[in-house]
Amino acid sequence: MLWSISIPCSPRSKRLDDNIRTVVRGQTNVGQDGRQALEEAQKAIQQLFGKIKDIKDKAEKSEQMVKEITRDIKQLDHAKRHLTTSITTLNHLHMLAGGVDSLEAMTRRRQYGEVANLLQGVMNVLEHFHKYMGIPQIRQLSERVKAAQTELGQQILADFEEAFPSQGTKRPGGPSNVLRDACLIANILDPRIKQEIIKKFIKQHLSEYLVLFQENQDVAWLDKIDRRYAWIKRQLVDYEEKFGRMFPREWYMTERIAVEFCHVTRTELAKIMRTRAKEIEVKLLLFAIQRTTNFEGFLAKRFSGCTLTDGALKKLESPPPSTNPFLEDESTPEMEELAMEKGDVDQPKKPKAPDNPFHGIVSKCFEPHLYVYIESQDKNLGELIDRFVADFKAQGPPKPNTDEGGAVLPSCADLFVYYKKCMVQCSQLSTGEPMIALSTIFQKYLREYAWKILSGNLPKTTSSSGGLTISSLLKEKEGSEAAKFTLEELCLICSILSTAEYCLATTQQLEEKLKEKVDVSLTERINLTGEMDTFSTVISNSIQLLVQDLDAACDPALTAMSKMQWQNVEHVGDQSPYVTSVILHIKQNVPIIRDNLASTRKYFTQFCIKFANSFIPKFITHLFKCKPISMVGAEQLLLDTHSLKMVLLDLPSIGSQVVRKAPASYTKIVVKGMTRAEMILKVVMAPHEPSVVFVDNYIKLLTDCNTETFQKILDMKGLKRSEQSSMLELFRQRLPTPPAGPEASSSLSLLAPTPEQESSRIRKLEKLIKKRL
Repeated sequence: MLWSISIPCSPRSKRLDDNIRTVVRGQTNVGQDGRQALEEAQKAIQQLFGKIKDIKDKAEKSEQMVKEITRDIKQLDHAKRHLTTSITTLNHLHMLAGGVDSLEAMTRRRQYGEVANLLQGVMNVLEHFHKYMGIPQIRQLSERVKAAQTELGQQILADFEEAFPSQGTKRPGGPSNVLRDACLIANILDPRIKQEIIKKFIKQHLSEYLVLFQENQDVAWLDKIDRRYAWIKRQLVDYEEKFGRMFPREWYMTERIAVEFCHVTRTELAKIMRTRAKEIEVKLLLFAIQRTTNFEGFLAKRFSGCTLTDGALKKLESPPPSTNPFLEDESTPEMEELAMEKGDVDQPKKPKAPDNPFHGIVSKCFEPHLYVYIESQDKNLGELIDRFVADFKAQGPPKPNTDEGGAVLPSCADLFVYYKKCMVQCSQLSTGEPMIALSTIFQKYLREYAWKILSGNLPKTTSSSGGLTISSLLKEKEGSEAAKFTLEELCLICSILSTAEYCLATTQQLEEKLKEKVDVSLTERINLTGEMDTFSTVISNSIQLLVQDLDAACDPALTAMSKMQWQNVEHVGDQSPYVTSVILHIKQNVPIIRDNLASTRKYFTQFCIKFANSFIPKFITHLFKCKPISMVGAEQLLLDTHSLKMVLLDLPSIGSQVVRKAPASYTKIVVKGMTRAEMILKVVMAPHEPSVVFVDNYIKLLTDCNTETFQKILDMKGLKRSEQSSMLELFRQRLPTPPAGPEASSSLSLLAPTPEQESSRIRKLEKLIKKRL
């Protein structure tokens, strides 16, 4: 049974219920209001679109009304423009018709002055009718103008032919106003008319030249080439006086005559030189080239060369602008030789000449015959080398104790002066194949100079498979002194070395100059590397001679060292006599060599390095021959070795008032080599017992794993064969052992106090060395 229970509502609850109902009804009303607002907005938009359409329609109507209003105005504007064009065209047509009639009448009467101005006007007017050529009347007028131009051209050419006949004996007429006006007309007509007039006039003007200088005439040969250029100069003066005002200035008739003369002359000279090639000798050829280049320089000063690029005239291919800093317009061999400083190829002092557009316009014809010049230079250089050889034999080597000692041979400077003169002269003649041929000649005589003057005058040597040796140095004189170079011979070797060094540097400059002067396409064919290598070989041989001389002078002293009874030395004294002998030879030779190589310091340094590299191994070799050696003997040898070491370190500046620090490269060689000699002696001084200590000391001090060297050390100590065998076996066993650490090294050092008396001996030796220093 369901029971319904009614709960009485309080006033507060009732109010809450009412509020809730009010809120719910309010929300329902908001949705209805939103839908109503949306509908109203859509209606407003539709009304706005309607208004915009109305405005657009009204704008189109307004535009249409404006077009209708302005249509008549536009028609009036078009009508006005067309009317103006029609009036202008009608005026032009009237002028054209009248001008054509006048042109035809004046042409018949040869009134060229009036025709010149009228023709240009008619042609200007006719340009306005290009788009109307479809009209028969316009086309007819255009054809009449062309016919008048053709008739004028033929008539003007006929007038010039009559005034300047190309054939016959009739003398040419003089200038006239009619022909002057005709030239003005020719400027307007077809360019071929102008070119025909120029061609006919120049041909007629040069007709006399072809007769006077034809091939069978004596005056046509090269020895009278001056007359050709004198003739054209007179003709140019004559032309200026008679016809200078007849032709327009912009025709450059004077230059055209000169250019055509050059073309004709080049052809004629080439023809006659081919016919009489056997008669061409070098003096004649150079004379003709000199006069021709002078004339080309004259043309360059007188004319601009603008006609050379005229397509109507044949243009000669001019060579590229000269890079020759010594070239002048009218230079002569004498002027060039005076301008050259002695032996200095790379020191141009003259200003560069301006480019000559006429360069080669005539002189190009001489290029096929420049082999005569090249052959002449070949012969001259051969004679020059022979003269150098003869002069050297007559004068002998440079005298010692004079400024000539070690100086560059004067023949070297003379050779390069002559080279420079040839190079400058040939570059003026041609920058093509002849320059390549000349460079080949240069190479030939650079080698000749190196062989005959430099290598040929070195003291006599003999070549063997072992390299360069000096047979004279191997001969023994009395008293066991080796044959040495005399003072004169030393100076000669240094002089040849200095000369070769000069030639090497100057040859490199010569190669650069040749590449500057030759055509760019031929640059790669200039190569003097082989000749530079030849001079480098002379330098190397000269240094080797100096080294071997000093080295051989020291040989007797080293031999004496190896023959001394070192086991019988009882006390350590001053340096041994053999050391004094070596030092004496060094002090005698080195200052002479240094003074004579003062200008080539780097090669003196090379001499010092090569001597050290030769002497030190030889000294060590003789050191191994000193056997057996006592303890005192080893101490004496160590003292001697230290003395030699100090002398060698001072070798570059020995006997010099100016003490210079020796080059680091040289000092390193001496220190390394002589320190090895000292270490050998220190190992010899060390006691061979215990064996392990001795072997380890050897490996530490000499870092030499060679069994043969260790065997030599044992021989120096005088050990018996039985002792050596066990020592060698121990040495082979100890080789793989890594180097001992710092503590072990310290304990194994030969200077360590084991045994006590050995340490005392070494300390005494060190004090003695310090006292000697």
